[in-house]
Amino acid sequence: MLHQRRFDPAARPPLAGLRVVDLSRLVAGNMVSLQLADHGAEVIKVEDPQKGDPLRAWRVEGHSLHWKVYARNKKSLALSLRHPEGLALLADLLATADVLVENFRPGTLETMGLAPETLWARNRKLILVRISGFGQDGPYRERPGFGTLVEGMSGFAAMNGFADREPVLPPLALADMVAGLYGAYATMIALREVERGQPGQVIDLPLLDPIVSILGPQAASFAVSGQRPARTGSRSGTTSPRNVFRTRDGRYLSISASIQAMAERLLRAIGRADMLADPRFATNTARVANAAACEAPIAEFIAARDLDEVMAIFEREQITAAPVYDIDQLMADPHVIEREILLDLPDAELGHVAMHNVVPRLSATPGALRTPAPTLGEHSAAILAELGVAPARLAALTKAGLVR
Repeated sequence: MLHQRRFDPAARPPLAGLRVVDLSRLVAGNMVSLQLADHGAEVIKVEDPQKGDPLRAWRVEGHSLHWKVYARNKKSLALSLRHPEGLALLADLLATADVLVENFRPGTLETMGLAPETLWARNRKLILVRISGFGQDGPYRERPGFGTLVEGMSGFAAMNGFADREPVLPPLALADMVAGLYGAYATMIALREVERGQPGQVIDLPLLDPIVSILGPQAASFAVSGQRPARTGSRSGTTSPRNVFRTRDGRYLSISASIQAMAERLLRAIGRADMLADPRFATNTARVANAAACEAPIAEFIAARDLDEVMAIFEREQITAAPVYDIDQLMADPHVIEREILLDLPDAELGHVAMHNVVPRLSATPGALRTPAPTLGEHSAAILAELGVAPARLAALTKAGLVR
């Protein structure tokens, strides 16, 4: 059982007072605004009044769990942007905002009459985070872009998987998540400039560039060697031994001996100190070149023992190893529970929902879980009232389907 937490609407994390208007859909933009919301920003999700953010439609057993996790701490304004009056209200809202997050195709914001220069005429401090598949310029700027496309194009899929099989895409929205983290980081840089008296600016945030940046020195390696990186499964092309090994009881554990001292300690722990005198295993470079032979006695040692026994030995010898968990095993791990890495949070529909805690942890000004993910249009009336929309006009907008 995970720790249970109640939302604390009164919490005042460090970004309190920052207003973020999020026009994005699906993952990357929601990841940007989640980081800001978790640390106190007021994030207003502007959604289609009929369907809402498409993330709501990603359902598990009929429940919008992606939305519940990635829309926590946010508000929902259900406002149609297909009508001039809706766009005018959005422009009024953006005049009060610090940050705009959008992921339309490049040029769409301009055709809506919301070009950066137009928005800056009313609010020169506004920061625009513009998410796209391939960027605001370049020959591919107008291509529709999902994370899957750039996970393939970036080189990630080509280096992921086993050499005798097809390239493997990640089983999660990796490119979107990485871009979202970069976007939140870039937003804080731009906000720092505004604090220094500088005007707002555009953050050009494609999905392609960030995932390329996390793949290591692939371009440098190719330029020097002329060799494409091979798919190595769970092995590494830079350190050895490093792999996943099966235990006697059918469990798995991961090992990474990425420094010489750790490799030596591991070989001694399995009773094969003699291998250190063998030129094939004496150095990291040699072990990488002879990875299969190096790992064979490690695999044999582990396969003869249950996971708990192996981990007891490796913990005693201070070997860098850890069990490979399924999600239920992660949720039951005492370290995960004690540190509250995952929490059971109250939910009106399900009673409670397990989700990750605020990341990272600040000692003096931590983030907080203030509110659950909003229902569609939950905050429309309050937000529009703040903009000066009278009750009669709000009723008319609602009747016309422009507001929910």
